[in-house]
Amino acid sequence: MAIPALPEQPRAPRSSAGLEDFNTAPADRAERTLLTCLRSLRWARRLADHRPYPTLDALLAASDEAAYDLAPADLAEALAAEALPPLPDDTYGAAHTALSAANAAYEARFGHTFVICLAGVPPTEALDHVLEAIRSRLANDPEEERVVAAEELRCLARERLCDTLRGAGL
Repeated sequence: MAIPALPEQPRAPRSSAGLEDFNTAPADRAERTLLTCLRSLRWARRLADHRPYPTLDALLAASDEAAYDLAPADLAEALAAEALPPLPDDTYGAAHTALSAANAAYEARFGHTFVICLAGVPPTEALDHVLEAIRSRLANDPEEERVVAAEELRCLARERLCDTLRGAGL
């Protein structure tokens, strides 16, 4: 089943009632919001269908569980929508070349873009962290890398959910 197009970015709740807004939003709006966090229709529908969530922690736990349950096709769907993390504007050209070459090798080996969650990594260390991780993960066999990529997607979904729902009180 194809993921519906996102004609406009859903508005992230800005008030302390961010979770309440998410819990009471129409299902299609909740799904669109969730799809900005992880492009798996199955994951988004599962989270939207199980609303309301009493706390952000409960939503994050449900997100983790749904991410752990992604079937290979769901994982492929989510991976297809991912892109490399952007490099800082002042990154020198050789770094772009190195990252592009490493990602090309990764894509040739595993068939999808490299995914990594950079939560907690200082921006000044992000490039080195990404390059080191790509090089390290190129040694994985395809099944092992599928597990690692799924875990990175789970972490990205958590981070994006927090960012999306973060209001004054969350």
